[in-house]
Amino acid sequence: MADEFANAVEDGLKLAKRVYLGKDRAVMAAPKPAAPPMQFLPDWYLPSAPMVYAVISDPRMVDNPDMPSYQPHVHGRCDPPALIPLQMSGVDLEVDCYGDTAFVQVSGKWRVHCVMGSRSCHCRIAVPMGNQGSILGVEVDLPGKSYSTELIGVEESKVIEKLARPQDGGFLKPHIFTLTIPQVDGGTNIGIKLRWSQKLSYNEGQFSLTVPFSFPEYVTPAVKKISKKEKIRLNVNSGIATGILCKATSHPLKEINRQAENFSFLYEAEVLTWSNTDFSFSYSVSSSNIFGGILLQSPPLYDCDQRDMFCVYLLPGNQKSRKVFKKEVVFVVDVSDSMLGKPLEATKTAISSALSKLGPEDSFNIIAFSSETFLFSTAMELASEEAIERATTWMSMKSTMGGGTNMSIPLEKASEMLSNTSDSVPMIFLITDGAVEDERNICDSMEKRLTNEESLPPRIHTFGIGSFCNHYFLRMLAMIGWGDFDAACDLDLIEVKLQKLFSKALSTVLADITIDAFSDNEQIEVYSSCIPDLSFEGPLTICGRYQGSFPDTIKATGILGDLSNFVMDLKVVRTKDIPLDRVLARQQIDLLTAQVWFSENKQLEQKVAQLSIETCNISEYTRMVLVEKNKLDKVNESSAALKVKKGDPHKIRDPGAPKKVLLRSLSVGFGDLTAAAENIRPGAEEQKLPDAAEAFMRATSDCCGQMCNHCCCMCCIQCCSKMNDQCAILLTQIVTALAFIGCFECCTLCCCGQDGQ
Repeated sequence: MADEFANAVEDGLKLAKRVYLGKDRAVMAAPKPAAPPMQFLPDWYLPSAPMVYAVISDPRMVDNPDMPSYQPHVHGRCDPPALIPLQMSGVDLEVDCYGDTAFVQVSGKWRVHCVMGSRSCHCRIAVPMGNQGSILGVEVDLPGKSYSTELIGVEESKVIEKLARPQDGGFLKPHIFTLTIPQVDGGTNIGIKLRWSQKLSYNEGQFSLTVPFSFPEYVTPAVKKISKKEKIRLNVNSGIATGILCKATSHPLKEINRQAENFSFLYEAEVLTWSNTDFSFSYSVSSSNIFGGILLQSPPLYDCDQRDMFCVYLLPGNQKSRKVFKKEVVFVVDVSDSMLGKPLEATKTAISSALSKLGPEDSFNIIAFSSETFLFSTAMELASEEAIERATTWMSMKSTMGGGTNMSIPLEKASEMLSNTSDSVPMIFLITDGAVEDERNICDSMEKRLTNEESLPPRIHTFGIGSFCNHYFLRMLAMIGWGDFDAACDLDLIEVKLQKLFSKALSTVLADITIDAFSDNEQIEVYSSCIPDLSFEGPLTICGRYQGSFPDTIKATGILGDLSNFVMDLKVVRTKDIPLDRVLARQQIDLLTAQVWFSENKQLEQKVAQLSIETCNISEYTRMVLVEKNKLDKVNESSAALKVKKGDPHKIRDPGAPKKVLLRSLSVGFGDLTAAAENIRPGAEEQKLPDAAEAFMRATSDCCGQMCNHCCCMCCIQCCSKMNDQCAILLTQIVTALAFIGCFECCTLCCCGQDGQ
């Protein structure tokens, strides 16, 4: 879909040359920078900042709405539709940072400058997000109506009649969200507000934020007289950390406020062209030693869980010379046929890089698996240059081995190799792109094994490739094993994300962490049953809920890299300035969803759904809808009320509730056993069509209901369920007829279903 999108933008830029924009600038120019190498060309046209595009199927509508010109006649249609980037007349960026989480809001104004005033087109919004971005909401303001997104429960979504097409709402790439607004008139000014959350990166005591804010030259209005105002506001609240030092910024920010751990910056200017660089900012916390604290907060009134919230955070400090643990590492790698190509090659490269970072006292092994298990060595090998070279050669010769995916045997083998370690941190890295049937059994058996370990149990770090693997199984396995989980649905990011996971795990500075207040305290619920280790390459956050009073003094204990004991008093602070419910929402939803999958607890599932709706964070148990509201509804309602008073209720025309369109599922799902069994490669994900009966009911209620007011969808479904060959022929003829009145798509879904039969 990303390639198709990029090609459509390229076509749109060519088509936009038809637009005459006056004497100041005759045509809408293509991007000025030199084109990159051909292999990178598709990404060249993907959005690098919030963008809006006119969706053009009929090229005859392309013209200046204010200054029509004589255009050469164009035959045919654009299939697929071309995307013309709309010109932007103003943009505000507001960023609120709380610890390692940032909330971003972009407000902008765009104009449909390329469609004649007598025509209308769909407008597609594209929202690129930064590190671990999560879309929170979109609001669109038009002259006669408004649109907004909201989350609803899965059961509630089943009664919504209208389904959006896949291209009308979803993720173009894991970090690019798109949404289509229907039928916007040429010349219309569109006000749009976009909200998302993302993570700040951490390195050597420094937090860094990068927000996509690089606009291409062709979104700058061609008319020079139009005022172009660019505004950026940054607010930072670091929690209870003090000694904050601002390090670098991409734009000329002016400090307007500073109070201990809080500070604010502002940039505002009239510009000739929009920002052509991403907005970036970094700050450091001046502490060389491990430090941390606890934040407490009462829940908001809308929260379904009225217990107080807590957040424990630990930071490693910036003393890089601190001794890290000696390591024993086993890489468990899926080599089934679905890993062929980029997934396996990127994995090999990342493992080779990780091996090169091991010290001579560290040891390692590699286990490859499909339906069988293959060992690099029968025992752990010291990380000497000769052993690493042999391992690299062994991996380079290792290709996919066909068969299925059997994880339990290699995981058991890795655990046996790492049993009885005494002066090192044992680690297992599981890398897979597939789902297996015995995932809950694997979690059960590994939990029992790790609980019974007398020495330091192995840390299990998991990495998922693509969307066919069960991300929540991998997350749960990492939770059980004191490890971290990450995934790459974009194949181009496999190597980068794997290296980051390896680097973080191999930089452990504090292990076996315990918080004394959590021990045998039934009033405190911790969302993660096991506390992961603290790495030099990232902060550690532990969240949960409590009832009653929270202890005034808290101690954190652990083991340092030199095997000495670590004890630290944690400062407890009750805060009102940090919205903990929003800051912790994404982490809570992910952790609790993994627990729902593992325990199959319906009550906990409802809790996740409610939390998702309250905080606007996508989950597996909610769906996003696009809500259309007519600004004249209030007038209609007043008029209707007046008619009721006059005693003429039969003449009242109910303005109706806001119209809702159900978007495709935005969550990653719980894996695909069929795809894993058939060794379908990551990146080959196809759109899952809705159930045929459901699709037919919704489509006919929308399309056929416009033709006759007494269309009965249930009758149609019952008819389909009893269809014989003669009826199938008849229905084929009806489909042909309906194609002429725009109902072809709904009937295709009815006839074809998911299997194309």
